[in-house]
Amino acid sequence: MMELVPSDHDGATSRERGLRAWTLTALRVVTGFLFFQHGYPKLFGALPGSGGSDPAAELLSVVWVSGFLEVVGGLLIMVGLLTRPVAFLLAGEMAVAYCWRHAPQGFWPAANRGELAALYCFVFLHLFATGGGPWSIDALIRRGSS
Repeated sequence: MMELVPSDHDGATSRERGLRAWTLTALRVVTGFLFFQHGYPKLFGALPGSGGSDPAAELLSVVWVSGFLEVVGGLLIMVGLLTRPVAFLLAGEMAVAYCWRHAPQGFWPAANRGELAALYCFVFLHLFATGGGPWSIDALIRRGSS
């Protein structure tokens, strides 16, 4: 019977396992960094040095709450702390954003400008399934408690 979750003994070489660790870490750090930038302007206005002058969202508005989730969640994902629950929450946020803001504009994500929300949703689902990886604060905590 085929396993739904591959074990650590899936026939991968040491080099392949190392490559998986590096690529998972890169995916997690880059996604967290970009997601942080996605939310920053919602909380604080334009990114420093961007030349923009957009105002911050009104405190506790839907946009402000999404910015808060994106800034705090992006930082947590970037360092790999509470990766699974945070990734699950952020995947849900992006699914809601897609269904609420993008899908009503048309079926195709490229036409309704929802590609980023859809992509973030599935990247966060991947991080929920895999965790933060061996180079994360989650892994340091696990190693310290064993």
